[in-house]
Amino acid sequence: MFGHALLGPRDDDLIHNSAAAGESALGPRILVHGQLRDQSGRGVPGALIEVWQANAGGRYRHRNEGYLAPLDPNFGGCGRCLTDAQGYYRFTSVQPAPYPWPNGPNSWRPAHIHFSLFGPAFAQRLVTQMYFEGDPLIRLCPIVNAIPRREAIESLIAKLDMDAALPMDMLAWRFDITLRGRAQTLFENRPEGL
Repeated sequence: MFGHALLGPRDDDLIHNSAAAGESALGPRILVHGQLRDQSGRGVPGALIEVWQANAGGRYRHRNEGYLAPLDPNFGGCGRCLTDAQGYYRFTSVQPAPYPWPNGPNSWRPAHIHFSLFGPAFAQRLVTQMYFEGDPLIRLCPIVNAIPRREAIESLIAKLDMDAALPMDMLAWRFDITLRGRAQTLFENRPEGL
């Protein structure tokens, strides 16, 4: 989406990075954070992480979007950040809502955030999705149900982190990502974690 160059000061703030001056995105505010790790549990520094998601009404800002939920003029739905020296990342956003999709007569995607992880070369890219702990739609989602191992599904579910929450402002969700090995996060374009 963006590439490695020109990382802006608000790229990791989806609440404000597409908002008009003095405005912010609508919806419950969240902080998403975690650590990008290698197979030995060591943090991976300097990795570019791009995220994209639906707004608080379950709608993407995309010309082919067919869901009739309102479009938030102050929410672009995408951002990016770099991992720090220990592999940690963080970004702020609004809680995405579930949305219907035409897989069946009453199919809904659970609330989720898409992650795209880039290595030092352009062709080194992994894509995954993060779901929210406690969402009852996770177990009903055909995409999730296509994953044969429970451990692989669990690797996609962020945990509520009240220690990192900002009181009277935003809840926090922790989503650690492991690139390979036994604890590997499931990646859509590298399904060895199945």
